[in-house]
Amino acid sequence: MSLSEKISADLISAMKAKDSLVLDALRAAKTAFTLARAEKGADSVLTEEEELKVLQKLVKQRMESAEIYRQNNRTDLYEKEISEAKILEKYLPAQMSDEELTRAVKAIIERIGASSMADMGKVMGIAVKELAGRADGKQISAKVREILGA
Repeated sequence: MSLSEKISADLISAMKAKDSLVLDALRAAKTAFTLARAEKGADSVLTEEEELKVLQKLVKQRMESAEIYRQNNRTDLYEKEISEAKILEKYLPAQMSDEELTRAVKAIIERIGASSMADMGKVMGIAVKELAGRADGKQISAKVREILGA
């Protein structure tokens, strides 16, 4: 079952349960999937990787919005955004710990023979593909800089 199929099934369950918070989060995901498919073409299907990217983008948007609401003392909206982000995160693969990320990045650096910051682009290209869904691009970038810069 693909990610979008699972979300559609859970959307129906949320409708039956009349859970408006889950319903809002899943409707946003379903809409984002539909828009992503429309961008690709009429009868296109999203790959699992593309679905993960769409979902990660939604979670990231929710977290950024929540931070803005928190700064402006809008706790009601802050809590709604955080809750929706947590609901959507359940559909993403488990995030890597800092230690796991360090090991993975070191392995990639060793494999391609990177030795300096000049090789960062090569490392990032591979790391982002291999670690997609399990680590945020900013985290990967920071870890690559830390290891190559050391």
